[in-house]
Amino acid sequence: LWFTAAYAEPPFDHDGFGGRVVYLDFWASWCAPCRQSFPWMQAMKDADEHQGLTVIAVNLDQNRNDANAFLAQFHPSFDVRFDPEGKAAERFKVQGMPTSVIIDRHGVVRFTHIGFRPVDQTAYEDQLREILAEK
Repeated sequence: LWFTAAYAEPPFDHDGFGGRVVYLDFWASWCAPCRQSFPWMQAMKDADEHQGLTVIAVNLDQNRNDANAFLAQFHPSFDVRFDPEGKAAERFKVQGMPTSVIIDRHGVVRFTHIGFRPVDQTAYEDQLREILAEK
């Protein structure tokens, strides 16, 4: 996994993403707003995957069973990774749950959001579609 290795610049190791836009989301099973963000991330993946969007959710629970119980409620089809030691979270300076990072096709972090509220969905969607439209 890209976040267990030594980190290289640019800010995100974009190898393996082939010019895709990445929505990177840090979450935990105890995070109430994450229960709202997961269905939204699934909807965004379903709507924009063909335009180059990749959704990756990075779990920060220390107990994998807690994460698995959460995932069993949502059955995401996007990429879920596990970072129980918080190394990726530290790299991206995660300060709250969830934290999402929007990374453009060149591996540049363009937007970071702390928390998730339904009222913010349209703004996030606009940011994603703006970056997806770039070549």
